[in-house]
Amino acid sequence: MNSGFYIIMAAQFFSSLADNALLVAAIALLMQEDAPSWLTPYLKFFFVVSYVVLAPYVGAFADRFPKGHVMFLANTVKIVGCVLMLVGVDPLAAYAVVGLGAAAYSPAKYGILTEYLPHRKLVVANGWIEGLTVASILLGTVLGGLLIHARVSGVLLHIDWPGIDTGIDTPAEAAIAVIVIVYAIAALFNLQVPRTGVALKKLPAHPVDTLLDFARCVRHLWRDRLGQISLAVTTLFWGAGATLQFIVIEWARTALGFDLSRAAILQGVTAVGIAIGAVLASLWVALDRSVKVIPLGVAMGVVVIVMNFVSQVWLAIILMVLIGALAGFFVVPMNALLQHRGHHLVGAGRSIAVQNFNENASILVMIALYSLLLSRGHSIYFVIVAYGLFVSGTMLLVQWWYRHNRRKHAAEMERLLAFARAEAPGP
Repeated sequence: MNSGFYIIMAAQFFSSLADNALLVAAIALLMQEDAPSWLTPYLKFFFVVSYVVLAPYVGAFADRFPKGHVMFLANTVKIVGCVLMLVGVDPLAAYAVVGLGAAAYSPAKYGILTEYLPHRKLVVANGWIEGLTVASILLGTVLGGLLIHARVSGVLLHIDWPGIDTGIDTPAEAAIAVIVIVYAIAALFNLQVPRTGVALKKLPAHPVDTLLDFARCVRHLWRDRLGQISLAVTTLFWGAGATLQFIVIEWARTALGFDLSRAAILQGVTAVGIAIGAVLASLWVALDRSVKVIPLGVAMGVVVIVMNFVSQVWLAIILMVLIGALAGFFVVPMNALLQHRGHHLVGAGRSIAVQNFNENASILVMIALYSLLLSRGHSIYFVIVAYGLFVSGTMLLVQWWYRHNRRKHAAEMERLLAFARAEAPGP
């Protein structure tokens, strides 16, 4: 990998670091306003609404302009969302603005990989970029937990600017102010992202044309015998993963007696496992063998249920790492396979937009169901069992779907796998 790839990685690291720290700070902001616990997951709900609503447009936008410029603009929007939180705008509404920036950032972030690198390096690149992203999830969650800790926030709140009243008076607000700086660092790296030389695509002349073009892309990916399997897996995984973030925090507070700061740090431990799984997948799983990792998704759902039998911190840490490793090992190859099919079918930016649309629609549904269960008085232990069974059950259905395609469309599946094999001979 050359220096341009590492600049892309650095930009992604700092942006993701800030994203994950901000979620913890936003939760703290809601808690200081005495919001009910079932409202907390709606932070994620409002964050991903933009991914779903704007999916037809952000992919085309990412393919129209240099992707480094798109990433810079998106990080600027995230900073605006943070500032809105600091000036007293409702946390859910302000976090939705941050989600708007994130929705624009994602197609450019992933699309540039398929433009900048040869396809034979996609699994390796995804392994490292996802490993780094997950490291940023770990460090970002830990950073958020530390920034709202009484000792750290106490130091931050005692920093005075002569003659200036910043209006920052609470630990959550102090944390958000620091996170703005992290976003600014990411934006500086965005400006150094290399141009790929890939021809830029014009935007459709009318918004309705863009919507119709996006619908065509969605149909192409869901009709592709290999693309539909990878899209189904990543859609289910990210919906489940977003919900697991809140489940772990609530479980740590209930089963282990942790406050938000310590619960957030424990949630970040899961990212250690995801990083391990992602790196191992990049080393061991070739692009044409990506579908063989689906059973690990079934195993992850079963292992999650074990959380109900853990009450010691050291066991909780081991379990979080194991859950993360299973998740990282099976999602990275499927993500690379989806990028491979999407790039050839509809283009890099548009394929990522389709992926984001499906994954974040899944997040909206699963977050809403999780919040509904809590609002109806169900315990976190009941939610964990329901969650684990859902993940295992849906992954089993996807496994059956893949085998059905191999039986009923053997020639087409073999052709698609051979194409993937030719482009990516293996790690």
